[in-house]
Amino acid sequence: MKLLQGKVAIVTGAARGIGEAIAIKFAEHGANVAFTYVSDSSAEKASALETKLQGMGVKAKAYKSNAGDFAQCEIFVNDVLKEFGTIDICVNNAGISKDNLLLRMTPDQWNDVIQINLNSVFYMTKQVIRSMMKAKNGVIINMSSIIGEMGNAGQTSYAASKAGIIGFTKSVAKELGSRNIRCNAIAPGFVETDMTSYLKQGDAADKYKAGIPLGRFASGEEIANTALFLASDWGNYITGQTISVCGGLNI
Repeated sequence: MKLLQGKVAIVTGAARGIGEAIAIKFAEHGANVAFTYVSDSSAEKASALETKLQGMGVKAKAYKSNAGDFAQCEIFVNDVLKEFGTIDICVNNAGISKDNLLLRMTPDQWNDVIQINLNSVFYMTKQVIRSMMKAKNGVIINMSSIIGEMGNAGQTSYAASKAGIIGFTKSVAKELGSRNIRCNAIAPGFVETDMTSYLKQGDAADKYKAGIPLGRFASGEEIANTALFLASDWGNYITGQTISVCGGLNI
């Protein structure tokens, strides 16, 4: 059973990690996928993912676009509408971290994280809701983090950006629910991606895993499964919520 057959989904920051896993999961369930990557160094991976998704029998296209740039978001969404005809699902996944103790954090480090992690969610959501409102149907999924709920030393900028996403998600859900547009957030815990590769081995990994009741990090696919549920008709009566997928870390 394909839960997203014929739907058109946008996934930002999908050349690797959680975004890549979501793009693949959506394609497996019949969605046509438009996704972004931001750097030339990711172009090869993005091209490989585009080919892989097309091999699943869906329409897929990679776009070089910076989700933290409002003008680029506008161009990207307009291009997707021209190419795909509609946008049913938007997954705001693009994100970075520049961890540092608050005493040492520079304004540029703070602003870069807020720009990519939080402002991008506003930019992309603002662009996609016009067509969704006309269709009186749509799903927006924002990638927050368990750090946005719990906080973490050395991650003030990251925590602030991810907490902001939660508040934004609740407000969008209230604004657009009457147009049958659902907006939810996912708050992953520690996930096995390039961003967390330095935590996978040794004492650091053991320390973090000891605080997780399930005793391990999540796979990208486990986060993607939650995104699939929220994007599909199975999640039709869920909006304004933050789903923690963290192995019990926030208990």
